[in-house]
Amino acid sequence: MPSISPGVVSGADYRTLLDACRDGGYALPAVNVVGTNSVNAVLEAAARNGSDVIIQASNGGARFFAGEGLPDAHRARVLGAASLARHVHLLAKEYGIAVILHTDHADRKLVPWLDDLISLSEDEFAATGRPLFTSHMLDLSAEPIEKNLETSAEMLKRLAPLGMGLEIELGVTGGEEDGVGHDLEEGADNAHLYTQPEDVLRAWELLAPLGTVSIAASFGNVHGVYKPGNVKLRPEILLASQQAVAAVAKTGPKPLSLVFHGGSGSEVADIEAAVSYGVFKMNIDTDVQFAFAEGVGARVFENPEAFRHQIDPTSGKPLKSLYDPRKWLRAGEKSIIQRLDEAFETLGAKGRSIAKS
Repeated sequence: MPSISPGVVSGADYRTLLDACRDGGYALPAVNVVGTNSVNAVLEAAARNGSDVIIQASNGGARFFAGEGLPDAHRARVLGAASLARHVHLLAKEYGIAVILHTDHADRKLVPWLDDLISLSEDEFAATGRPLFTSHMLDLSAEPIEKNLETSAEMLKRLAPLGMGLEIELGVTGGEEDGVGHDLEEGADNAHLYTQPEDVLRAWELLAPLGTVSIAASFGNVHGVYKPGNVKLRPEILLASQQAVAAVAKTGPKPLSLVFHGGSGSEVADIEAAVSYGVFKMNIDTDVQFAFAEGVGARVFENPEAFRHQIDPTSGKPLKSLYDPRKWLRAGEKSIIQRLDEAFETLGAKGRSIAKS
């Protein structure tokens, strides 16, 4: 088994981790975070499961991380993402696992956000030899494929010298992720939700020579959780994409690093099939959001008076130990950890960390 140092990965260590997932037949959960509580819960969950992990921020999550009081939304998105990155860099090594640090869906209007984050990584690389982030996602799937790939190539050329990767999307993922997404009609069998293998091959031929690229190929997946029967996953599209590229690449049966967006609420059989076809990353933002809310909500429901009064109106006893934010925030963290325990197991990542001190 290969090994890398604990902490945020980039460059050769990032590629080694991608190869380990592909060759080992497992994937890592990708968790959107919005503050230090969710970051710390993800790190703790990964460490206790002996797994590496992917921590990512959407533009809205980065903006929230910086504080809603900052009036300049773009500036807040940049500063929040930078603050998140530095927090993860500071703590990841202490947890003894490897972390892929990533930004989630950025469409055309958010390209300036990525440009500014890359500038910060360029400065960080010049000073320390490492970038702030491992990779970024550029989601131009709503645009013609020619424009999608043209802009992706331009960005990858800038990322590659820093040892950073680029995730792109082909086809569309239904639903919405922080203002970036596509309508999903009730019961729709929408052709746009299913990526064509020839488009994946086209992307690989253009981008793979430029740097480290991962592809979110749509196979019916959507953001959020929908009622049973409304979403029809076709993981076999991923297999067909691998086969199309493998016929040209001649490097093995799974030359692509594939991404599964909208993993929340998916059937275990579909997840396992997707992973077997080369998915190394599965996003589960919706489930993790609910887990955090569920944990905090249970704490409130169990101690309702503590969230209405400082002193119990019946007994006259102080309730500070119950409304202390550290108590109910920790309840939310524990609930996130429990949900991620399940994810590491389902994805086959439990006990598979390649980080060694």
